[in-house]
Amino acid sequence: MADYQNALPDLLPRPFLKWFGEKGWSPRAHQLELLARSTSGENMLLIAPTGAGKTLAGFLPSLTDLTRRGQLPPGSPFVGVHTLYISPLKALAVDIERNLMKPVSEMGLPVSIENRTGDTPQAKRQRQKTNPPDILLTTPEQLALLLANKEAERFFKDLKYVVLDELHSLVTSKRGHLLSLGLARLRRHAPGLRTIGLSATVSDPMDLRRWLVPQNTPQDDGPEAPAGLVHVTGGAAPDITIMTTEDRIPWSGHVATYAIPAVYEEIRKHKTTLIFVNTRFQAELLFQELWTINEDNLPIALHHGSLDAGQRRKVEAAMSANRLRAVVATSTLDMGLDWGDVDLVVHVGAPKGASRLAQRIGRSNHRMDEPSKAILVPANRFEVMECQAALDANYLGAQDTPPVGEGALDVLAQHVLGMACAEPFDALELYGEITSASPYSGLTWELFERIVDFVATGGYALRTYERYAKIRKTKEGRWRVSNPQVAQQYRMNLGTIVEATELNVRLVKRNQLGSVGRGGMSLGKVEEYFLEQLVQGDTFLFAGKVLRFEGIRENECLVTNAFSLDPKIPAYAGGRFPLSTYLADQVRAMLADPSRWHVLPDQVRDWLAIQRDKSMLPARDELLIETFPRGNRFFMVAYCFEGRLAHQTLGMLLTRRLERAGARPLGFVANDYALAIWSLNDMGGMIESRRLSLGDLFDEDMLGDDLEAWLDESFMLKRTFRQCAVISGLIERRHPGKEKTGRQVTVSTDLIYDVLRSHEPDHILLEATRRDAASGLLDIGRLGAMLARIKGHVIHRPLERVSPLAIPVMLEIGREPVAGEAQDYVLEEAADDLIAEAMA
Repeated sequence: MADYQNALPDLLPRPFLKWFGEKGWSPRAHQLELLARSTSGENMLLIAPTGAGKTLAGFLPSLTDLTRRGQLPPGSPFVGVHTLYISPLKALAVDIERNLMKPVSEMGLPVSIENRTGDTPQAKRQRQKTNPPDILLTTPEQLALLLANKEAERFFKDLKYVVLDELHSLVTSKRGHLLSLGLARLRRHAPGLRTIGLSATVSDPMDLRRWLVPQNTPQDDGPEAPAGLVHVTGGAAPDITIMTTEDRIPWSGHVATYAIPAVYEEIRKHKTTLIFVNTRFQAELLFQELWTINEDNLPIALHHGSLDAGQRRKVEAAMSANRLRAVVATSTLDMGLDWGDVDLVVHVGAPKGASRLAQRIGRSNHRMDEPSKAILVPANRFEVMECQAALDANYLGAQDTPPVGEGALDVLAQHVLGMACAEPFDALELYGEITSASPYSGLTWELFERIVDFVATGGYALRTYERYAKIRKTKEGRWRVSNPQVAQQYRMNLGTIVEATELNVRLVKRNQLGSVGRGGMSLGKVEEYFLEQLVQGDTFLFAGKVLRFEGIRENECLVTNAFSLDPKIPAYAGGRFPLSTYLADQVRAMLADPSRWHVLPDQVRDWLAIQRDKSMLPARDELLIETFPRGNRFFMVAYCFEGRLAHQTLGMLLTRRLERAGARPLGFVANDYALAIWSLNDMGGMIESRRLSLGDLFDEDMLGDDLEAWLDESFMLKRTFRQCAVISGLIERRHPGKEKTGRQVTVSTDLIYDVLRSHEPDHILLEATRRDAASGLLDIGRLGAMLARIKGHVIHRPLERVSPLAIPVMLEIGREPVAGEAQDYVLEEAADDLIAEAMA
């Protein structure tokens, strides 16, 4: 590091040295190291905590190079863009432009900087193509648009640097897959370009280092070396505490209303407080509750993705100007925007991931040498342990960012069409380019050919329809777009974000033939995520009624009255982050080790001690199964600690197996920590008499035929197919002058899905759909790892009554869902009876 300080005059041009001197600053060692190594030709990854000057470090190579180049004289030949800065958020690109322009203007640098996002006026975008700025700040979607243009090669031929901000949050998503393909194309237009990745701390830096360089290069010396790494450690340790109040910590729920007076007191004590929650529902409810007790009339605002863009910009501007005392926000404010004087972050509800917590608390005191201050507010007793595990992980520097996954096939189809829009392509050349992108490095030629055929014909079952023929082969053997309208449609529909929809729930009647009609009362809207898991005949609680699921017709969920007191799936919660594997493991470890309980509140310690006396606490690698009677039902509770998604899939599969075993299961409910199933027959007695084997019940083979059978019966694949169809370009949402409604898109994709299932079950888009469902909605990989981990370690405890540990998941049974989210108020009367029984 000292060598770089000594080389300062060589590294930084005179205006930079003068500017730093006038400010009384000196560049940090990691900023100089990144500059030196990038200037010498290395691709680089900078991992640094919040406030370490990542943004300036990322731009120094570009700014110094442009300063040395100087202003281009009038009449110079066309020069393309010099640097691309790619951000996951439009707001971040705008924020960077504002903050970067200040030092550039103060130094008088001959550098032009502009942003290009979905909000940029069309006239400005057109002008940028003919007169590009030196530095263009943009998003993955806008890059894809630029690359699909016939002028792309000319526009990018002089590209020297690509700066990728918040890289850890981009690479694991479909947006990251699209971006990786765009980067592969950029290298073709500008072979000498260098990448600079900027990231918060991640669990496996090598993943990102490989992502930043081309893979599967044809040189004799093998793939390119991973990007160089500058890893900044240190900085002030964060000041994190867990909120304690005199009130009873709830057994269940996710909104922590018990702690709102204490949260308000913290707002009063601090200059600016950023309050993070995990869902929009929580944000809305918490905001309303804070306003109800806002006796001092403090300026408190709300920020989440469903709000109007103009409203969000007003909040962001007020926040930057320090005109607000608090903002209640979801993940829309996770990224590194400059938020003025935020001096406290409050996280309501467990963060669900150690890395997510580190990202969010870094919004407080956005400087490396000042400690970030954060307060965690657990919403229930299990979350107390989860918050403690996240706090411990933060002090240890432990990370749980997900690995870079395999590239999505629907995104690949979109990219292939985009490349045809730019210019006719040779399939072999494009295949080589695509497999140089890290997520697609393992793509086989056979799979690539199937993707090209899909873009060219729609696949075997659809090839007779002209509208699915997007590309055609020329006499020279290259692929080009079929007509100019295809390119126009591509530009209007590109992107990987498909908004989650809600379906109207309509109460219909059965006719004498047993079929259901169309008319009937509308009961409200429910997230599609919940409904797509149901099969015909399932019952659920909504709008105060037990309803029988009859099916989904277009964009409506049809239900009939169910004359039953046992809804099969009584509550749901969409949109929550999954509990990370790391935190789940730490909660299991804490549960099994009483020596770690001293940091927990008395209420939680007593709860665990009573559980140990009345039943048991499982070891870290064990799965505890409790069975007990209650009312006229028999219950089985499994403490899996693998997150709600995996538990819901497990519940669906276990109820099928229990049905075959004769247990007559009625339904199940899941939270992040446990799964409860109830039945008419005594499951505990069946296990004790060996009529039911827990080893067989939790065997890994449930992820085979049982999973296939359930998927075939549920609507889940049909809904996942719709997303794949939209992203791949098979179905277009937008047309010139009009946009398809969600209902029209659903009708179109449902028809195609049924055709393909019947006539081409191995269609490439059905394969993409199954991959998506397995990795996303179902969490199959995590469930499989759990089943392997617990093999031979399943412990059964038959009990006479409900156990203390079972209270939170049992309380889920008594909660009623409302439109968009599970209602999180505990039904106190039912809860008191249950708690008295368990804790007696």
